[in-house]
Amino acid sequence: MHLGKKRVLVTSISKKVPLIKNIKNALSKCGPDYILVGGDIDPGCIARNFTEDFWEMPNISDLSIEVFIEMLQSRDIQFIIPTRDGELPFFAKHRNKLKQHNIHVMVSNIETILICLDKLLFSNTLIMNGFPAIRTTSDIAELPNDKFVVKERYGSGSIKIGLDLEREQASSYAKHIDSPVYQPWVRGYEISADAYIDKNNIVKGVVLRTRDNVVNGESQITTTFRHDVLERMCIAVFQILGGYGHMMLQIIIDTEGNFHIVECNSRFGGASTLSVSMGLDSFYWFVLESIGEDLVHSPFVRSLHEKRLVRHSEDYII
Repeated sequence: MHLGKKRVLVTSISKKVPLIKNIKNALSKCGPDYILVGGDIDPGCIARNFTEDFWEMPNISDLSIEVFIEMLQSRDIQFIIPTRDGELPFFAKHRNKLKQHNIHVMVSNIETILICLDKLLFSNTLIMNGFPAIRTTSDIAELPNDKFVVKERYGSGSIKIGLDLEREQASSYAKHIDSPVYQPWVRGYEISADAYIDKNNIVKGVVLRTRDNVVNGESQITTTFRHDVLERMCIAVFQILGGYGHMMLQIIIDTEGNFHIVECNSRFGGASTLSVSMGLDSFYWFVLESIGEDLVHSPFVRSLHEKRLVRHSEDYII
């Protein structure tokens, strides 16, 4: 135990080494009194080798919030950064109770989390507010299109996704999905929009990046770019959603230049480290807000030069 240190728990670290390195960099700017604690149910997870301390966590869905708070207090944990979709509702539901015990969580409110985890509800919410969300339905008969995308209604990721399917193929594919939803197949290119939304629901900054090479729903190659109209639209969407902390929109720009908002992840994405390098200092800002600092003194200063991220395996020798 590091006595007197402020301990920051990063949950479900798995093999998220770039994320761990980004958080450590942010904490180093906060001063020498911060310790990164990696948490995961797998004691053999790769990312534990890059943390200053490790907690083999229980499945939090099996715990009452009172028991969980006792566990956190016994480890002197004051900050939590969740990284997995499945745990976001738990932390969102209990974030106010955790704050009462001086434990701060980088997570949106439960209403925002539930909207973002439900593709049908997300689409309907944005369309009702005048945004170009891709039409999503649980009944394929409601779509007049010739080609379709079929995906799981809840959560994010694309493990079960079916792309560019004929109507009969889409109906057949849906039988293998728990809660299928249908969307029109849109030809174009994918982009992500990373943002940090502060505690006053002000979007501190947005970074756009193309998803040049995508594997299992995550960008392996991604490149930043500027687009004033798209940036303004993303800011408006984030404010309507009313979230907090780091959030990420997925958008398709079709061959005619039209925008189609696909989904929103209420957490740090796999390739969001590129946006941090562009000046979107999400983890640093979260800690500053948690200790009562005014972010007006830590502005978003976007890099003047565009950057590209290439994800790759790397050996680490201890």
